[in-house]
Amino acid sequence: MKILALETSTEYCSVALWQDGAIVERCERVGQKHSEILMEMLDGVLREANITLAQLNGISFGSGPGSFTGVRIACGVAQGLAFGADIPVVGVCTLQALAQASGHDKVIAALDARMAEVYHAAYEKRDGVWVTVSEPGLYLPENAAQVEGTGWFGAGSGFAVHGAALAARYAGQLARSDAEAVPQAAAVAQLAAVLFAAGQGGDAALAMPLYLRDKVALKTCER
Repeated sequence: MKILALETSTEYCSVALWQDGAIVERCERVGQKHSEILMEMLDGVLREANITLAQLNGISFGSGPGSFTGVRIACGVAQGLAFGADIPVVGVCTLQALAQASGHDKVIAALDARMAEVYHAAYEKRDGVWVTVSEPGLYLPENAAQVEGTGWFGAGSGFAVHGAALAARYAGQLARSDAEAVPQAAAVAQLAAVLFAAGQGGDAALAMPLYLRDKVALKTCER
């Protein structure tokens, strides 16, 4: 199986090609230049692997939550490529991609959502399968969804911006954290491979970002 994955939900832009477990990936910190760099990065990965779009079995993308513009870019490009090649698409939650890439089995994933909030979810791997302990949500860090037990690993920029509040929220439960972790296409591809194998790839027209927030800026009086 050959799966192309795109991830643009943060300041990083990444593309990965998954071929029966082997991965070719490109990742670069681009700020807000995803639309300028993504296609070149994508072409480079396909050329390196000597693969054409027509040979792909599916396309996956980081569906969010994350940057409003970023998740739209990944979704839109995935849709366009899939329409042209007539192949299925699947979206993968960026928070689960953080958990997948962490190398740990109990993960609290938190991305900075601006406006003093975090995008948050918790996952636990049981018998090799990720189980969602806390669904993706938007929280003030001091009110983030609670988890049970100890030995949790924190991943994502939420721990860089709101580390003290999250450490207090999970006092005695959080073993350690990686505040520099970001969702990347390789993890998206790994998770998508499981979904495609289960027949969950869908029509490109139905692919949708996961926003979690409708309001993207504070009013003057709120600032």
